[in-house]
Amino acid sequence: MIRSIDEVYQLIKEEAPKKVAVAQAADAHVLHAIEGAHSEGYADAILIGSAEKIKKIAAEEGIDLTPYEIVDVEDEQQAAATAVKMVHEKKADVVMKGLMGSSTFLREVLNREYGLRKKDSIISAIAVVELEKVKKLNFITDLAITPLPDLDTKIKILNNAVETAHKFGIEIPKVAALSAAETLNKKMASSCDGAELETMNKLGKITGCEVAGPISFDLAMSEEAAVEKGYENPVAGKADILLVPSIEVGNVLYKALMLFAEMKTGGIIAGTSAPVVFCSRADSAETKKNTLALAVYMASVKE
Repeated sequence: MIRSIDEVYQLIKEEAPKKVAVAQAADAHVLHAIEGAHSEGYADAILIGSAEKIKKIAAEEGIDLTPYEIVDVEDEQQAAATAVKMVHEKKADVVMKGLMGSSTFLREVLNREYGLRKKDSIISAIAVVELEKVKKLNFITDLAITPLPDLDTKIKILNNAVETAHKFGIEIPKVAALSAAETLNKKMASSCDGAELETMNKLGKITGCEVAGPISFDLAMSEEAAVEKGYENPVAGKADILLVPSIEVGNVLYKALMLFAEMKTGGIIAGTSAPVVFCSRADSAETKKNTLALAVYMASVKE
């Protein structure tokens, strides 16, 4: 089982470098992330966008573009389409969003003709958070794609997260279907959905994991809190996956951990046939680097 982001870096450096197709690469942060990945030997890149702008920024930042192929495309939508098609056609292993609108990028990722969404699946965003106290990785989902998922959508988001956790060596991940409290409240959708997800897991309709729900954040993450409240469940204090009830909860939780607790973080887009690097403009340089490394790792994992 992989317990830290540093372990991810160690593993990808042992593999052949992966090819990253970058849509709208004319951005200093993006170019530095690519330069770092290339210098450490785990990724090469195809830089897609305005060749003039890419070269100008690289010159200003002191970045050598010699190792990279540059595809000169001015239009933002066309840059995203070109990057996604390269991955679809196996000319690249990973697609990365550069300096461009998220909606434009995601439309191309979801394109019916050449997009990367898996059949009968949805795409969801997973934050990978390294917990220093217990020396393990936690997965928070969905914090960026579906604003207010219904029960059926939560099942698909959960399955995406479980599949991802398996790739990090967690054989039976423990899933916390978060709500405000552990007792069923029929006036709260998150509470009802959590109870239903736990029941479906016990009946074998959701497999490959253990699900507890509804469950509060403290009970999911703290064995001491579970003992104090008399809450008994195999997931209590040991959750690997935090299934949040809405995008607001996921987004706030992730950014609070990143900014207040200064935890190491990165992101994964799940439900795609190839890894997608989808960074927020607010992400730190370290988080962007970690997100690229996680994508390269996902491209290296044998199915």
